[in-house]
Amino acid sequence: MTMSQPLTSTGTWNQEILCRNKQITLLQLLMGKKSHATPPAIFIYGHSSTGKTFVTKKLLKSTEAPHASINCVECYSQRLLYEEILGQLSGQVLCAENNYTRSSRCETMNEFVRLLKIVIEENEWEDQTVYIVLDNAERLRNMEGHILPVFLRLSELSKCNVCVILLTQIIWEKFSATSGYVEPLKIHFPDYSKNELLEIMTLDTPEGFSKAFYSSYVNLLLSVFHMACRDLSELRHLALINFPKYIQPIEKGEATQTDVHKLWRNIEPHLKKALQTLFLREVSSSQWEEYQENDSSSLPPLLSSTTQVELPFYSKYLLIAAYLASYNPAKSDRRFFAKNHGKIQQTKRMKKAEASSQLIGPKVFQLERLMAIFYSIVDVRVTPSAELFAQISSLVSLQMLSQIGSGDQLDTPKFRCCVSLEFIRSVSRTVNFDIMKYLYEFAA
Repeated sequence: MTMSQPLTSTGTWNQEILCRNKQITLLQLLMGKKSHATPPAIFIYGHSSTGKTFVTKKLLKSTEAPHASINCVECYSQRLLYEEILGQLSGQVLCAENNYTRSSRCETMNEFVRLLKIVIEENEWEDQTVYIVLDNAERLRNMEGHILPVFLRLSELSKCNVCVILLTQIIWEKFSATSGYVEPLKIHFPDYSKNELLEIMTLDTPEGFSKAFYSSYVNLLLSVFHMACRDLSELRHLALINFPKYIQPIEKGEATQTDVHKLWRNIEPHLKKALQTLFLREVSSSQWEEYQENDSSSLPPLLSSTTQVELPFYSKYLLIAAYLASYNPAKSDRRFFAKNHGKIQQTKRMKKAEASSQLIGPKVFQLERLMAIFYSIVDVRVTPSAELFAQISSLVSLQMLSQIGSGDQLDTPKFRCCVSLEFIRSVSRTVNFDIMKYLYEFAA
């Protein structure tokens, strides 16, 4: 099937999708007609906002193939996953009448395979392919080890024509399935190039403006953000919230649509402001409009969640210890935290080597070093407990710490502190801890 031929008499959806002809053609060839056999599993990977989910759902909708589309973030347990798939294939709609619960309870993979066959037989789908789309499929790695291999062999185990489509942002080699699985067919959705982003974003041209004018605006915006951001959703958001400021001189009668240089001089400082909040979403669109009215070159204090968060007592000390472990060289721990360290001479050569630690960024440290610093700086005697280590996991969930490497490694866990110096100083003040005296770069 060529790209110029719609899949159905009403299917003009492929005209809405730009710059994905190769991937669409390949998926169409793999799916074929309803009665054709399909691969048991297709693995679609690529960064966020590259069209993976949009293309897959549009294709399945246009072919009118029976399918279930599941977000593995929402279905975080295997029971929810199984019941959601069976419920969608059965056409069951959650509502107040059924108390927003599925009619059939399914807790094991054996039950799921059995009930899946019953659903296919009841709907007379034996002669066509049933598709199961698992978005954010990397979450399957957090479930029991047999789930991913079974999904990859679901067609074989159910003895039905079932195709499982995995959508993910990571490569196949990072999935932890080691045995009992069938290698899926892989399709890569690469990042959009600058010209492709320009072509796609031009589709958002507001009413009353020509495509050429909006394309010129998007081109200016990409000249600022393209090196820092390739995410289509983020760029569309930036284009939307900054466009009113771009056309402000036109609305005031001070310029026309052809005065590109004047429009650029008006929008340039505001785009630089937006560059400071890239990906953060610290302000709403209405707040951003208020900030744009401010003629100052810097942003007002942002409503950052990290400056508003309240941490437990020990979590504050754990975060302080993590910051010290990230920015202090390991050889300085004896100087700062040992009671009888003696006199340590610091040569100019050593000072020069470590003077740029704030510019280099945080370094990786092991869990043992973090706990050793923690026990040294906390004022009271603390007994190691599961609750204490759970607070480290909470800091990772809050993205104040990042864990390095996968969770299935046998070696010691490694972390990196992700907060700024200004933030850690504010946390230190709440527990009356002078962190500047313990930072190698600033200590006398």
